[in-house]
Amino acid sequence: MNEHEPKSAWAAESCTLPTEQQPLREAEFDALFATAVRALDRPEPTRLTLTLAGGADVEETVRDLVRRETECCTFFTFDVTRTAADRLRLDIGVPANHREVLDALAERAGRR
Repeated sequence: MNEHEPKSAWAAESCTLPTEQQPLREAEFDALFATAVRALDRPEPTRLTLTLAGGADVEETVRDLVRRETECCTFFTFDVTRTAADRLRLDIGVPANHREVLDALAERAGRR
């Protein structure tokens, strides 16, 4: 990404992840979405719930990814819950002033 490319719709201005690393992080989420998302629910504008398929390896990947994401974007809240041997629920929350970031994340997850 250079200064002529638009900043990601997903990355909020308050994100501390260096700009050049943001596409890599988005690619990590895209890979997770492409392989694991089985359902998406938007119970309210500031919450997104994803049902993910996968065992312990997927859970480890998800927990690592959301841990790193909260380090740079502290406004996110993530809750990972195992709901079955091969299913996880990932609840994502944001404050109202970051709803557009969650909108972009939901759009990416929904495309998978």
